[in-house]
Formats: sequence, C-alpha cells, structure tokens
Amino acid sequence: MLDDRAKLLLKALVERYIADGQPVGSRTLSKASGLELSPATIRNVMADLEDLGLIVSPHTSAGRVPTARGYRLFVDTMLTVQRNQLVAPELAPEQPQKVIANAAQLLSNLSQFVGVVMAPRRTSVFRHIEFLRLSERRLLVIIVSPEGDVQNRVIFTDVDYAPDQLVEAANVLNAHYAGLAMEQVRERLKTEVERLRGEVAALMQAAVSVGSEALSQAQDEVVISGERNLLSVSDFAGDMHNLRRAFDLFEQKTQLLRLLDVSSQAEGVRIFIGGESQVVPFEDLSVVSAPYEVDGQVVGTLGVIGPTRMPYDRMIEIVDITSKLVTNALSHRR
Repeated sequence: MLDDRAKLLLKALVERYIADGQPVGSRTLSKASGLELSPATIRNVMADLEDLGLIVSPHTSAGRVPTARGYRLFVDTMLTVQRNQLVAPELAPEQPQKVIANAAQLLSNLSQFVGVVMAPRRTSVFRHIEFLRLSERRLLVIIVSPEGDVQNRVIFTDVDYAPDQLVEAANVLNAHYAGLAMEQVRERLKTEVERLRGEVAALMQAAVSVGSEALSQAQDEVVISGERNLLSVSDFAGDMHNLRRAFDLFEQKTQLLRLLDVSSQAEGVRIFIGGESQVVPFEDLSVVSAPYEVDGQVVGTLGVIGPTRMPYDRMIEIVDITSKLVTNALSHRR
C-alpha cells in the first residue's frame, strides 16, 4: 500500500512521462507534483516506488519511467476521465461492414494510433439468395445475411443452367429455408431432395456449400486502421524490432481476436497494458477496448492500440464514445 504522498508522486511521474516521453528526475517531479518536498525526500520516495516495481531507471538516465505495474496502478486508482469533452462525428446506419470500417478509421483518426474493430459475430444464417449467370457453367451466388451483409461467391457447375432454373432454385431456398443456418439447410436438403428436380437440387446444394463457407469467413473479422501511425510514435520510431513485432500482430490477427474476445466478456472500457499478461505480450503496446451492442446484445469489440505511454484518459473517452456510436448505427438500421 502506498501513502498519499507516494501516490501523488507516482501520479505526477506517470503524467509527466506520458506528456514528455522523457525519464522524470526528482527536480522535475518536485515541480510537477506541487509538493513542498526536498530533493532528498523525493529521491527516497522514488527509491521506494522502484523497490515496489512501479518505476524503473533506464541505465542511460538518472530519471525514472513507469513500469507496466506502475501504469496499471495509475490507470486503476489515479486516472480521472473528463467526460463529454470529445466531439466525434456520428456513424451513419449503413451496412454493418461499412459501419465497422468507418469505426476503425474514426478510432485511428481520433487517437492518432491504431483503431481495431472486431466485426459482429453471426451465425451462418441467410436471409436471401440469388443466382446470376456469368457464363456457361459459371454462376455468381449472392448471399444476404440477416444483418444485411452481402457475400458473393462464384461457383462452377456441371451443367449450364437455364434462367428459369436459377429462379426456381432461388425461390425454393428463399421460400422454405431463409432464416435457417446453412448447416440446417444442408441437412434438410438431403431428406427433401427427392421432390426437387435433380439439376435444381444439385444447384441448391452447391449454393448452400459456398454460402456456409462465405458466411463463416465473414465471422470474427478484425478491421484495422492506422497502423502507419505507429511510425510517427517516438517510442517506436527508433526500434525496428518492436515495430516489426507490432505489425506482425496486426497481420496475423489471431492474437488480436483473442484479446478482443476477452474484452467482449466485460462491461465498459478495459485496458490491457503491455507486458503484464500474455494477452498483450509486447512491453511497449497497450490496448484500450470496449464491447458494442446490437439491440441490447454484445456482438463485438473495438479499441485503440498504441504505445504504453499513451494518454489513457483521452483513449478511454474515444473508445467509450465510439462503442456507443457503433451500437447506435448498427441498432438503428435493423
């Protein structure tokens, strides 16, 4: 447990380091904290904070910088967020994919770091299917999800279907199977195929196969915007190794998905500080995230990824407001 004086000095040190990016010495800390303390007293408190693993002294400087543990204590107990200071543009209630892309860009623009949004989770249910003949034995299958997402897939067929056969197959699927998961449709087609003409049944089964693949691929997609912003962050500019690791994280997306999935299980804004867990294994990266909803149900997560030395109060406000904007945009279009 820290006494009030130690807490105030730690808070001042973290805030000064976030603002300047330079190790904080005792003289600077004395001015920043506003406390009437001698340099020797401040040095003693800093030594105690260092013993507790909350700050560390880079070998090239006499000043101190926060550790992941120090940031965590600051974020959990000392951070005050000024609400309603941020003006953010509304997100228009468009197709979900467009809303998600716009949200990632908005997060990036407002934060000047990296914006990430996990697309809404869906079941592989279709609302509508159409067939379009592209050429002989080559068809475009157009699949519309209940959320309004449109997936297009090209299939190659054994026979050249006539226009009336394409219409018949689409009509049967839309009339009898819309609203069901593709797996259910596939099972029902196996038992009901006798009452359908052979060619049409084969076409419907092919459509269900590519439809299931298309809708499952659309799930758990992570949209990322603003990766290049990290190039201008001083914490990364001179460290190509850390930059490469960060860009690998964005490219692979698997770890990002795991992180965002964890975030979706909690209410409100969550902060993951680099190095304190396996969720964010990079010392110099932090993630501020929040879930968003559609009609009262959590369906995805969004957030900002940036340097550990980020203005957390502003990032919390940006993420919180963007999650509300996405919730409104996706809920209002239904």
